Amino acid sequence: MTFLRFRAKDFRAQLSAFVGTGEASPDVRDAVAGIIADVKRRGDAAVLAYTAKFDRAKLTAARQRIPLAELRRAAASFAPAKKKAFDEAAKCVTAFHARTLPKGWTAPNPHGATVGERHHAIRRCGLYIPGGQVPLVSTVLMTALPAKVAGVPELCACTPPGPDGKINPDILAALYLCGVREVYAIGGVQAIAAMALGTSTVTAVDKIFGPGNAFVTEAKRQVFGLVGVDLLPGPSEVMIIADRTADPEWVAADLCAQAEHGSGKEKLYLVTESEAFAKQCLAAARAQSASLTHGEKIRKALDAKVCAILVPKIEDAAEAANLVAPEHLELMVAPAKLKALSARITTAGAILLGHHTPTVLGDFTAGPSHTLPTGGTGRFFSGLRVADFLRRTSLVHYAPASLKKAAAVVDAFSRMENLDAHGRSLKVRL
Repeated sequence: MTFLRFRAKDFRAQLSAFVGTGEASPDVRDAVAGIIADVKRRGDAAVLAYTAKFDRAKLTAARQRIPLAELRRAAASFAPAKKKAFDEAAKCVTAFHARTLPKGWTAPNPHGATVGERHHAIRRCGLYIPGGQVPLVSTVLMTALPAKVAGVPELCACTPPGPDGKINPDILAALYLCGVREVYAIGGVQAIAAMALGTSTVTAVDKIFGPGNAFVTEAKRQVFGLVGVDLLPGPSEVMIIADRTADPEWVAADLCAQAEHGSGKEKLYLVTESEAFAKQCLAAARAQSASLTHGEKIRKALDAKVCAILVPKIEDAAEAANLVAPEHLELMVAPAKLKALSARITTAGAILLGHHTPTVLGDFTAGPSHTLPTGGTGRFFSGLRVADFLRRTSLVHYAPASLKKAAAVVDAFSRMENLDAHGRSLKVRL
């Protein structure tokens, strides 16, 4: 565990070093660039070669796309208990995002002209769903359902196959139940490249969504501009602000939950007033990890990826949180302090309020998408929302009377910028 003291002169520098930049290493950047260039050159042949290399699955171009009948079978075979949980989570997620759907508007401006906005769903979107040892079924809901609320007409998904060429059946079931009918057994950088560039099998998309490992994130960074991307979510992170009212066993459980992702690059922050309390929480987390499936990976993260920030008073934690811009922020403080403390925090991806609101609720079912900014990017990125699946068009309508009112402004700016054709384009109408 790294201990940082809020009042130390070098606190900000030490904290910044722990947070990092989120920038990929040169080796990762070069590897990603090579794969993207190869997919651009060879299309499906390159995608299949990388699927064989990285996922150990030997597929043909035709077998990359999952047949609709297989999607239906997966949904029909979804165990009743799983289906019930899925339906309840889907209801929460859909209800949340329906409230955020932007509405078009028009209104008069000071000249008397009509101005406004109109929103259109992005025509074709691609979803990346991580698979492997940790098949993120919940990511299907957190990406596909906001897209459906937005009205995206074409939606495809890529997710890595196992060595047998098959995709986790729960992921297939979730995709079908979320209305996704175009699914490909493609993972990693090759999936991002295929969706961005297009191949004979995969039609190129307009924007790519979804989390992934360092290679996937770097691939999204490199194709940005050719296509849109949602954000660049990296390894999972949580910050827990805990005062003396917090139960160390609960804090420990939440630290283990985030460490469980197992990439080895997760970041766990604990902000508290007491060094003894921080050590008690870490000891409890290590004890809990002994009985957990991914205990070894959790302990590695607890050893190397925990940053304890010691503050003189819990109110100082807000400043620390704004510097880190954590993906998930838990406020495990006295109820009387929740409102004021949360109001001062402006950069967190998601704020989970109170002792009874662990991050897992946001991960699986509460409503907001769990695709959130990491690595300090919460300073300028927000979590995934319906608006990310839409593009906005502004509207302007001038009539002769309102045009006359704007003439002096246009003439002044055209003179300042030495653009007389601009000015004349209005004058000829008067």
